[in-house]
Amino acid sequence: MPSTPHVALPPFPFDNTFVRELPDFAIPWQPDPVPDPKLVYLNHELAAELDLPLAMLDEATCAALFTGQQLPAEAEPVAQAYAGHQFGGFAPVLGDGRALLWGEVVDRHGNRRDLMFKGSGPTPFSRGGDGKGALGAMLKEALYGEALHALGIPTTRALAVATTGEWVVRTHRHPGAILTRVAASHLRVGTFAFFAALGEREKLERLTRYALARHYPERVTDTAPPALALLEAVAEQHAHLVAQWMAVGFIHGVMNTDNMTISGESIDFGPCAFLEPFDPQTVFSSIDRFGRYAYREQPRIAQWNLARLAEALLPLLDPDPHTAVTLANRVLERFPALYEAAWLAAMRRKLGLTPDGDARTIAHDRALISDWLDLLATHAADFTAAFRALVRFSVGNDAPLRALIPDPELSRWLERWQHRVGLVPGQLNHALAERLAQANPWLIPRNEAVTAALSAAEAGSLTPFERLLVAIQNPFRENPAYADLARPSSPEFLAQFRTTCGT
Repeated sequence: MPSTPHVALPPFPFDNTFVRELPDFAIPWQPDPVPDPKLVYLNHELAAELDLPLAMLDEATCAALFTGQQLPAEAEPVAQAYAGHQFGGFAPVLGDGRALLWGEVVDRHGNRRDLMFKGSGPTPFSRGGDGKGALGAMLKEALYGEALHALGIPTTRALAVATTGEWVVRTHRHPGAILTRVAASHLRVGTFAFFAALGEREKLERLTRYALARHYPERVTDTAPPALALLEAVAEQHAHLVAQWMAVGFIHGVMNTDNMTISGESIDFGPCAFLEPFDPQTVFSSIDRFGRYAYREQPRIAQWNLARLAEALLPLLDPDPHTAVTLANRVLERFPALYEAAWLAAMRRKLGLTPDGDARTIAHDRALISDWLDLLATHAADFTAAFRALVRFSVGNDAPLRALIPDPELSRWLERWQHRVGLVPGQLNHALAERLAQANPWLIPRNEAVTAALSAAEAGSLTPFERLLVAIQNPFRENPAYADLARPSSPEFLAQFRTTCGT
């Protein structure tokens, strides 16, 4: 640690309930010293939302802060314990191998948020890893967190990224960096699996009550067991979360149980990416050789992960094992219907369909959506561009849509769709176009643009990253200045594109 602080840090409004209430669920630890900290990204809007006193700090002090070289007096850094099912196999001890929770704040909206370092050095959970982070991977997490946030999808976000002056080695050398991540909490399905595997019932009870009170206080009652209330709440949150991922073509890439939050936020943007040509079997992750976490598998995997949470909570659901299993299964069996309802609502918004509850209309809409997606898949049409082309079609320009789907079946589908949305052939419907434009992004993080921006950042130029970051924060508004970033990735690029965890 530097012997002389840059500037004395003001008080930070920390209220560290996890450390205070669950002190035996983590190990106190400190970030590693780094030779040359430099701040490369700071989310000023998020810092203001968290009410952090950063405005009075100079850049060098911010760099020292966000590499853990100079921590507020109120910080209590710990490495959290958790387990995880990685590609289906249970790893009983994972934990924060390169991360430290260093404080909690209550933001200006009254929401409790964690601040966590990622890439701050090895911890007792590192299992031989170096505990470091690469600049490209840390900036990618910042980029995707902001992209999902701008799309209205629950997500963790990056407050800051700072380089360390070190090199880290993965497939080749990368500039070292540390991310500061903000989350509703870092409690995961794997947190519960860890203590369940140890048979620590008392700790499991404390964890359950803490998680329920922190994330779902409205569900704390004297009638329902806390474990059942928590399982139901997490199932509902993830049904909505995954439906929103599917609606924008987001592929998480590594939906292990240690990457599934209890809060229902998206977390850990390693081998994630957005679909471009629509293929439900799309897998981008270089290590997902059998398609476990393919786009179309995400709802099923979410239910599988919830089953692992239910298994961990069984002893708390009811003293009678048979009754406990029955209660858990009722929740799990409801998940497909919860997901289907959330997905249908999201897809109706994307196609401009009014949410009519009539059974016949629902069946018609499901068929309309399914046939549309079949057309996209048949022609490998760009997922984002095809939905956005309906905006143009609504105001009389059918060329973008027909260029994407050159099929006579498109005309028949359009007749059905126009009848459903009340679009009279030959007439313009600006109100419909506006609704569609608000539901379908014009711009997503295109994979070729992301790769180029991160490569440039690691080569020393942050300009492409900063430009892309600004662009994705207004995803629904067409802006000619960013037309190059909205353009689909080239077929040549996509043919060889694979993502990695970056760890």
